[in-house]
Amino acid sequence: MTVPPTPAPLAGFRIVDMSTVLMGPVATQVLGDYGADVIKVEPPEGDVMRHAGMARTPRMGAMYLANGRNKRSIVLDIKQPAAKEALFALCRSADVFIHNVRPAAMQRAGLGYEDLRAINPSIVYVALVGYSEHGPYANQPAFDDIIQAGAGVSGLFVRAGLDEPVFVPMTVADRVTGLTAAHATLAALLMRERTGIGQAIEVPMFETLVQTVLGDHLNGQAFEPPIGESGYSRLLTPHRRPYRTLDGYIAATPYNDKQFRAFYAAIGRADEIDSNPLLGSQSARASNYHATYAQLAEIIATRTTDEWLALCRAHEVPCARVNSIDDLLVDPHLEAVGFFERGEHPSEGRIVQMRPSTRWSSADVSIRRHAPRIGEQSVELLAEAGFDAERIDAMLAEGSTVDGRPGPRD
Repeated sequence: MTVPPTPAPLAGFRIVDMSTVLMGPVATQVLGDYGADVIKVEPPEGDVMRHAGMARTPRMGAMYLANGRNKRSIVLDIKQPAAKEALFALCRSADVFIHNVRPAAMQRAGLGYEDLRAINPSIVYVALVGYSEHGPYANQPAFDDIIQAGAGVSGLFVRAGLDEPVFVPMTVADRVTGLTAAHATLAALLMRERTGIGQAIEVPMFETLVQTVLGDHLNGQAFEPPIGESGYSRLLTPHRRPYRTLDGYIAATPYNDKQFRAFYAAIGRADEIDSNPLLGSQSARASNYHATYAQLAEIIATRTTDEWLALCRAHEVPCARVNSIDDLLVDPHLEAVGFFERGEHPSEGRIVQMRPSTRWSSADVSIRRHAPRIGEQSVELLAEAGFDAERIDAMLAEGSTVDGRPGPRD
C-alpha cells in the first residue's frame, strides 16, 4: 500500500519576497518551512545578509545559509523595465508580497500596495518598516541596534544594575519583528480564505519591540492615574542572573510556593519559609524579589554546579547549566530530538542546519531546499512566469537578471 505524501501546511501558497537583511528573511524562512513557495527577489549584487558570518564561498555566509533555506532565488534589477515586468508577472499569481524597503521608495518605484492590488486584488501585501508611517519617526533608518536602543531594551540593563546601557548580543529586534510578520501574514491569509479580501499590513520594528518591552515593564503605569512606577521588579533586580557556584554558574529559579518550599526543605532550611516574611508566599516574594534573590545567590555559592543540578532536578525546581554557544552544539537533548540536521549543500559542501523547532503530527514542516545561490532559479522562475527563452536571454544580456545555476566548474 502506497502511503500518500505528508502535506506541508502552506503547500500551494506563493510568497514573493523582496525583503533583505534579516527581519523579512526570518519571516519568509518561517513561511518557507511551513511549505510556501518562497521566491526571493534579489538585486544583482544579492542580499547583503549573504556576507554575514563565515563563508566557504563568497556571498554564502553562515547566517544566510539558515535564513535562505526553503526559498528560490531570482535576480531582478527592477530599475530595468523587463525586470519590473517580470516582478509583476510573479505577483499576479502570488498570495503574498513582502518587502522591507521604505514605503516612499516603493511608491516611487510603482510597487506600492495599490500598484500590486491593481494586478492582483487578493494579494496580501506586507511592509516591514523601522517605524510606523503614521508617526514622526517615519522614514528614519532603523537597524537592530537602533531599535534596541530606542525601544528601551538597552536602558533596561541600567535599571537592572549595570553601569551603562548595552545591546543584547543577538538580533532580537529583527527576529521578534520577523516572527510578528510571519504570524500577521498567516492571519491575513486565513482572513482572505474566509472573505476573499486581500490586505496591506504594516509591521514596524519599533512598535513591535516596544510592545515586547512594555508587556513586561509597564507595571504601575498601566493604570490611570499611575499607581506606581514602570518596571517589573523580578526582572530588574541585579540578583536575577546566573548564580555563582563553587566551580561555575547555574540558573535556578524556584518560582511558586511549591518550588520554594521544596528548595528550602532540600537544603535543610524548611522553617525559614514560614518564619521569614519575605519568603512565605508568592505575594510576599513579589514585593521583595531583590532580597529573595540575594539570599538565593548566597545559598547557591556554597555548593558545586553538579550538586545543585542534582538537588534541583530531584525536587522539581527549575534549573539549567549555563551553556556556551559551543555547548549547544553537543547538547544531549538537542542531539536526542534531532535538532541539528547535517547534510550536503550543492555548492557549500557539508553544512549544519537547525530544523524547525515545532513538531506536527501529520504535516511536513522541514528543510526541503538548501539556501540558493544568487539567481539560482532565475531562469526557472522566469519560464514559470511565461517568459520564453528569447526574452530570458535578452534579460540576461542586458543584466536585468542573472543565471546563478551551477556551471560545469562548480
